[in-house]
Amino acid sequence: MRNCILGNRSIIMSHRVETDSMGSMHIPENMLYGASTQRAVENFPISGIRFPRNFIRALGWIKWSCAQANISLELLDPHLGDAILQAISEIAEGKYDEHFVLDIFQTGSGTSTNMNFNEVAANIANLSLGSEIGSKSPIHPNDHINLGQSSNDIFPSTIHVAAALQVHEQLLPTLNQLHQDFQKKVAEFATVIKIGRTHLQDATPLTLGQEFSGYACQIKKSIHRIEDALHGVYELAVGGTAVGTGINSHIDFGKNVAAILCKKFNIPFSEAENHFEAQATKDACVQLSGSLKTLAVSLTKIGNDIRWLSSGPRCGIGEITVPEVQPGSSIMPGKVNPVIIESLLQVCTQVIGNDVTISIAGSSGNFELNTMMPLISRNLLESIQLLNNAISLFSEKCILGIKPNYIEIQGNLDKSLMLVTALVPSIGYDKAAEIARKAFEENKNILEVATKMLSIPAAELEKLLNTKNMMC
Repeated sequence: MRNCILGNRSIIMSHRVETDSMGSMHIPENMLYGASTQRAVENFPISGIRFPRNFIRALGWIKWSCAQANISLELLDPHLGDAILQAISEIAEGKYDEHFVLDIFQTGSGTSTNMNFNEVAANIANLSLGSEIGSKSPIHPNDHINLGQSSNDIFPSTIHVAAALQVHEQLLPTLNQLHQDFQKKVAEFATVIKIGRTHLQDATPLTLGQEFSGYACQIKKSIHRIEDALHGVYELAVGGTAVGTGINSHIDFGKNVAAILCKKFNIPFSEAENHFEAQATKDACVQLSGSLKTLAVSLTKIGNDIRWLSSGPRCGIGEITVPEVQPGSSIMPGKVNPVIIESLLQVCTQVIGNDVTISIAGSSGNFELNTMMPLISRNLLESIQLLNNAISLFSEKCILGIKPNYIEIQGNLDKSLMLVTALVPSIGYDKAAEIARKAFEENKNILEVATKMLSIPAAELEKLLNTKNMMC
C-alpha cells in the first residue's frame, strides 16, 4: 500500500511490487501488466490516446500464431502452450482491453506495447495454471510469450495485419456498396439531360447519369488502388527479430506464423521477401496510406459536386436534392444543410493530414529500424476507420436519396448559351460565337437568336439544337 496525494486529499492505493532489469516498480494491484509496462505508463503520459481495439486484436492473433508455430516447431512445451493460447485468444477477443493502457506516443519501436502484451498474457496464463500474478512462472513474458520474436518484427507485422483486416472486413465492402449505389443512380438518371459545367461555367449537355458514372468510376478505381497497395501489406516482418537476421528465431518461424494467419483469416499473408526492408522501412504502409489519401481526394470532389448541384433550395443551382436529415441553423428557421457531406469532407481532410504524417514518419527510419511505428499505426488505422464510417453514412443517408429537380434542370438547359456548340459544324465557330454573344446581351435563348440570324430551316435548326441529339 502507498499514499497518493490528489489535491489536498490523501488516498490509499493498493499496489504490488515487481522488478525488472532496472529495479522495482509499484503496479496497481488490479492491473495485469508488469514492471516494464508501468515504466512506460510513467514515462509517456502524453496524449491519453491508446492503441485501438483493431490493433490489440491483430497483435493478439499474431502472438497466438507465434505460440502455435513454436508448439509445432517443438520450441514450446504443449502444456504451457495451451495456457498461452487460451490467454492470448481471450486478449485478442477483447476481454482484457482495459489492461492495455499505454500512450501512442512512446518508444518508436512499440517495445512498450509489445511488453504490455507479453506481461498481460503471461499473468493470465499463470493465473490459469495456479500461479500468482507477477510470478513470471511457469510462463515468462519474454522467454515464452515473446519466444522467437522482437518488438522490431512483431510491431510492424501487427500494423500490417491490423490494416489488412480493417480494409478487408470494413472498408472494401463499404466501398463496393458505395460503388453499387452510384451505379444505381447512373441507371436511374440515364435519361435526365442537364447542362454540363467546366471552369464553373456553362458547358455542353450531358445526362445526370453520365455525370454520376464519373463518380462511380472514381470509387471503382480507388478500390483497385487500395487492393494493389495491399500486396505490400500482406508481407510480414515476423521472423526477422532484432535487425532482420532472425537471431533467436527458428528458420521456419516467420513462414509458419504467416501461414497460420493466412489460414485463419483467408488473407494471403506471407513472410517478408526481405526482412531488412520489412523492418527498416514502412513503405508498404506509406503506399496504403497514399491510396487512402487518393480516395479521400476523390470523395472530396464528389462531395463538393453534390453540394453545388443541390445548393439552394431557391438561390443556388438546385438541380438535385439530397435527403434532409436535420435542421441546419440555430437562427434561420427552415434551413437545411448537407451535413452528411460536410461530415465526409472533414473526414477526408483528416485522412489527407494523416497521410502527410505517415509520409514523414515513413521517411524517418534509420539503418535497421523505423522508430515512428506507433504513430504510423495510429494514423493508418484511424484513416481506414474514419473513411469506412463516413462512407457508410454518405451512401446510406445521402446518395441513395438523391433526386433530380426536373424543373431546374430543364430551365438551366433551355437558357444555356453553350447549346450553340452543336451549330459549329454547320455554321463555323465564329458565327456560333456571334450568336452566343447576341443571345447573352439580349437575354434570349440560342434557338430564338439563331432563328433570326440564320437561314437554316426551323425544323432543321430545332433538330440541331435538340439536346437529345447532343448525347454520345
